[in-house]
Amino acid sequence: MLEQHLSRRYWHLIGHRTELLADNDFLRLNWADGEIVLFNDHGNIVAFDNLCPHRGTRFFVDAHGNQPAHCAYHGWRFEHGTVHVPQPQRFAPCDLAKAKLNEFRVEWCADFMFIGVEPIMSLSEQLGETEQVLEEISFNIAGRHDFNQYEFECNWRIALENALEPYHIDMVHPNSLGTLRLEDGENEFHGVNSIWRAPVGNSRVDKQLRAMSRLFNIDYRYEGYQSLYIFPFAMLSSTYGYSYSLQNFFPSTNPERTHFTSRLLTAPVIPERQATAQSFFDSTAQINRKVFDEDHQICKRIPTRALETHPTLADNEAKVRHFRESLAAISGR
Repeated sequence: MLEQHLSRRYWHLIGHRTELLADNDFLRLNWADGEIVLFNDHGNIVAFDNLCPHRGTRFFVDAHGNQPAHCAYHGWRFEHGTVHVPQPQRFAPCDLAKAKLNEFRVEWCADFMFIGVEPIMSLSEQLGETEQVLEEISFNIAGRHDFNQYEFECNWRIALENALEPYHIDMVHPNSLGTLRLEDGENEFHGVNSIWRAPVGNSRVDKQLRAMSRLFNIDYRYEGYQSLYIFPFAMLSSTYGYSYSLQNFFPSTNPERTHFTSRLLTAPVIPERQATAQSFFDSTAQINRKVFDEDHQICKRIPTRALETHPTLADNEAKVRHFRESLAAISGR
């Protein structure tokens, strides 16, 4: 099955180091094979299935927070890379050495965290020339301002293809993303990944955005709208580099659903400008949520079968074409 192959055989952009700075910080994300936990284990950031190895109780029920990896059922806990079992003498017939978390492999692109199950290539090979862009971005992120997670009522490919193309912006986002009046811009294709960069065509908004640079302490940005697709399930987008929206579109066991998560990652702020920047981040988070809801409303109108029966694409849907060609090459079609 294509989704299983993509999930198990590729690296997945999953988070940023600043989201897990303190001991016991965690994130819980939904994906096709259950729930992934990202966890700070005394400074070592790990990723594992959200199931206690004893009898499968979920360690974490909140989407994010700070708490030990402690099972509320029988008191098993994970700490310092080890599963600690209360009253181990009661398990004499069992091999407790096998009672381990189902952990994912973890690799880093600068401060961006990737996880893998059995990837077929190195992270650097998979990223290609997008690796350098991700590195630059990662060092210009100071933390997370917003966390937004729910199910899209559509197939994951429909949700992701929507994120890949700007053709729909004027129709679907007239009072949100559409107010930027983005120009056609340019696409770059790097292996299975792609980048779209577009100038802001609304001169009044562009002038306001340029003026906001005084709030931030950053050394990398694209002066316009930049959207990176990191194969297979992640998007990273920004306007002027003041914040970045990290989005995951993970498949579900239900082919008519997508596990969607977005996070607003914010740039470092000059200390005396903190209050103004916080208001800007609040506004950005609100607009982003509106954009994603608008996307969701249109995506759930599209039946999964349309992916195969309606192949017509415009020139500004080139990233969708590239995505489909990448999937076809992988699946041998």
